[in-house]
Amino acid sequence: MIEVKLIDKMGSDLTVVNAARVSFHKESKVLSEKDKKFIEYLAKYKHTTPFRHVQFQFRCKAPIFLARQLGKHQVGMSWNEVSRRYVDSLPDFYYPEVWRKRPDDGIKQGSKEEPIALNEHVHGMYDEFLLGAQRVYLRLLEIGVAPELARIVLPQSMITEWVWTGSMLAFFNVWKQRSDGHAQYEAREFARLLDSAIPEDCRFSWDALKQWL
Repeated sequence: MIEVKLIDKMGSDLTVVNAARVSFHKESKVLSEKDKKFIEYLAKYKHTTPFRHVQFQFRCKAPIFLARQLGKHQVGMSWNEVSRRYVDSLPDFYYPEVWRKRPDDGIKQGSKEEPIALNEHVHGMYDEFLLGAQRVYLRLLEIGVAPELARIVLPQSMITEWVWTGSMLAFFNVWKQRSDGHAQYEAREFARLLDSAIPEDCRFSWDALKQWL
């Protein structure tokens, strides 16, 4: 279960234009074809500061192992996450459709797209493990262990949820790095959902960044 939902934003393609045009003491009221060409110029020649004036706020869901990768992107961004110090309901868990093979030639990271031969067997092992972790977690809470300590038995596949706010440029950098072919499959899926969540009135600027940066 990986989700990226837009919950708020500030600005649009016109914001990018006017942030750049203020240098000339000019302002556009309606986005024109000339303005679109200007946005493409800004992206092409890496005049990126105007793209920072558009802000997005997303509500995201992802397994812990992915959230901790994404948490590296914090320059110019703000992140507030569900805390299992306060929440003690049973969490959801990420369930991969296939258990991908380890790469060949001694590569230390990544995976092949194809599943391992014992895919169904591993599904069974994983189910058993999750049931065990859930039983231990609930038992610890039942006998009075504080949630902040009981949570240590929950696996990295636990789904977490957070609100993530930042500029268009900051989120573009997330998309660019996590959509790369060398990124983990789950990270690429997050990047795809992030791309889909960009609002229509910001789309031209976003696509210009994708084309030129």
